[in-house]
Amino acid sequence: MITLSETAARRVRSHLEKRGHGLGITIGVTTTGCSGLAYKLEYIDELPDTGEYMSFNSHGVIIFVSQHDLVYLDGLVMEWRREGLREGFEFNNPNERNRCGCGESFQI
Repeated sequence: MITLSETAARRVRSHLEKRGHGLGITIGVTTTGCSGLAYKLEYIDELPDTGEYMSFNSHGVIIFVSQHDLVYLDGLVMEWRREGLREGFEFNNPNERNRCGCGESFQI
């Protein structure tokens, strides 16, 4: 299961409204960085092939995750954080075992 905090869900809904269209978001992983994996987040405008993707509804936001990536992301909670001049989405993943020093990539 993938969830969003209420603050993150409000932020995603706000971005979707500004875009004027979109069904929700996809959350996945990609190979990159010094630790191996990085999170990817995209808006989704059309329903993906339902055989490949799982969907979750969190605070009114539909989240699509490929079954391949769900192995890495199961239990993930996406937060929205603002600290000083820095703000953005933060991924709290119970499957992470290590994160690189710059925070851009992680290992499972």
